[in-house]
Amino acid sequence: MLAGGALKSEELDREIEATYDLTDQPFGVNIITFSPHFNSQLDACIDRRVSHIIIGGGIPSVEHIARAKRSGAKVVAFAASRAMAIRAIRNGVEALIAEGREAGGHVGPLSTSVLVQDLLSVLGQIPVFVAGGIGCGEMITHYLRLGAAGCQLGTRFVCAEESRVHPLTKQTYLKASGRDAVLSVQLDPEFRVAPVRAIANKASQAFLELQVDTIRRFRAGEISKGEAQFEVEGFWAGRLQRAVLEGDIEFGSLMAGQSVEFVRKAQSVAEIITELSARAEMTAEGLAPTTGPR
Repeated sequence: MLAGGALKSEELDREIEATYDLTDQPFGVNIITFSPHFNSQLDACIDRRVSHIIIGGGIPSVEHIARAKRSGAKVVAFAASRAMAIRAIRNGVEALIAEGREAGGHVGPLSTSVLVQDLLSVLGQIPVFVAGGIGCGEMITHYLRLGAAGCQLGTRFVCAEESRVHPLTKQTYLKASGRDAVLSVQLDPEFRVAPVRAIANKASQAFLELQVDTIRRFRAGEISKGEAQFEVEGFWAGRLQRAVLEGDIEFGSLMAGQSVEFVRKAQSVAEIITELSARAEMTAEGLAPTTGPR
């Protein structure tokens, strides 16, 4: 899966072209509804005849899904609850990614295990891929046995040799444990903070201090509620890029799932997939792996 993120459409177009140069196999492109470039990104995917378009950041509209499907693409959406899953299916998506709260980045309210249980009735209607906190092959087999079509892993690949994450940032991930990947904290119910899971650093503390100061100024009548909310929401803008591309491990956003617990050494993508597959197959055959994923 190729991450569209905040790329402009022409940048995403180049990434899609480069991916086509590397493989003749199908691949998906992940785009996010709240990106300022979402519509032009969708156009780029359609123009390039991308086989699978994965849409995050909320349930995609009937119109967006229909546009993508007319190009021949399969449309996949994220679901953090049963209600979201049902709505996405009604809107026309052809598969779901059920992402639990253990995942990195923006997350929903339910843990992966609870979410999957809540979606058991949906698993037979449409292909559902499970994501969030999965770091070893044994869990892949577990979810397949429950009826999942497969699993999505992100954090497990952050330190892959092929990953373009900055070397300093990779070292931070390698040293981190699952308990270091924490959710962003909301101090005041009046000022919403989107829950994002990342490795705690100086930016995490600075965000708390900003909330305290912003709320104080609002209570004192120095700024409006809208201005205060804008400051809170704007704090993390651009910080993921600072961490991933620039190596700012102190004040960048180190998005990571709790499965960072299983990221212990640099490996190639092929080695990671081989390890995951072997352990999944051994579990499926009833054989207990002799060593852990570390």
